[in-house]
Amino acid sequence: MTVLAQPGRQSAPPYADRAHPDPASLLPDPEPYRVLGGTAEPDGPLWLELYRRLVTGRRFNEQVTALTRQGRLAVYPSSTGQEACQIAAALAPADRDWLFPSYRDTLAAVTRGVDPVQALTLLRGDWHNGYDPHTHRVAPLCTPLATQLPHAVGLAHAARLKGDDVVALALVGDGGTSEGDFHEALNFAAVWRAPVVFLVQNNGFAISVPLAKQTAAPSIAHKAVGYGMPGRLVDGNDAPAVHHVLTEAIGRARSGAGPTLVEALTYRIDAHTTADDAGRYRSDAEVAAWRAHDPITLLERELRHHGLLTDTERQRAAEAGERLARRVRAALADDPPLTPAALFSHVYAEPTAQLREQTARLRAELEAESARTPDFLPEHAR
Repeated sequence: MTVLAQPGRQSAPPYADRAHPDPASLLPDPEPYRVLGGTAEPDGPLWLELYRRLVTGRRFNEQVTALTRQGRLAVYPSSTGQEACQIAAALAPADRDWLFPSYRDTLAAVTRGVDPVQALTLLRGDWHNGYDPHTHRVAPLCTPLATQLPHAVGLAHAARLKGDDVVALALVGDGGTSEGDFHEALNFAAVWRAPVVFLVQNNGFAISVPLAKQTAAPSIAHKAVGYGMPGRLVDGNDAPAVHHVLTEAIGRARSGAGPTLVEALTYRIDAHTTADDAGRYRSDAEVAAWRAHDPITLLERELRHHGLLTDTERQRAAEAGERLARRVRAALADDPPLTPAALFSHVYAEPTAQLREQTARLRAELEAESARTPDFLPEHAR
């Protein structure tokens, strides 16, 4: 016999036994959390590693921007000025964890171990994503705003259901927080207590729109209260501080305590992309003020103060950056050998009937054109 629920009554939801957190415990830091310039004892090995990565990352951004202006890439969204967020996001998670980057997070992917040329493949207008996400546990660089956030929640929730000890770290800009995907991701993550950390790199502008025209909240970190998760506010140019906050949030997620929303206050020194004219919506004085708060300068000054950075170490960091720049220059010197039929590869594990039909049609058209014009395509591309 089937027993029907009484009208107006519902069975208890699966999370009904979960106590609601005290809203006061979710409020973010009243001021951005900082380490540099304070009384904290420096972690020498970590701070030096952060410094080396920052210097290398800055050189990477400079080199790729130059190559884009030379026509070697279609476009590049530089993270110059935001390197502390990028480096901390790559180093804080464990190897088994997943990173979900936005389109501006190429440096985070490279620092995580993705081959720099493969990480730039999409920005060259070349095929697909350019790298295997599973190799380094780095999801594809995501151009649509905030759509990577629900994916991160889904992976984290699925990992927990499977019993895998995995945390997802999802990166997004301040502009992405105005998207519906941001709300949906944080809402599901909090309800499910998914092991995921959201890092918002608040760099001041969503292209040309300042934060004040996007939200009236005291900070983006305050939005965490409405979802029932902790919010943290951190100085995004203080590399040790960002690393500390992310490490703490990842540990919290891994322990089963649920997600955290971290807002890192930073600044986009370069334009939105190499196709943007930032002079139309911000002043040179504003940029100069943020240059004085440069993440490399801040960390180098502190390392010098504690006697942890020698001229030799500084030179080694610069040389590492030059080696990476040379490698990128050499790899992007020539156009990639394109195979048009590869467009249909890696779309599905097993090609659909429609894809097979389209592949055959393209191959026939290429062969017909090559018959008319022998030099139309090189042999490998037919």
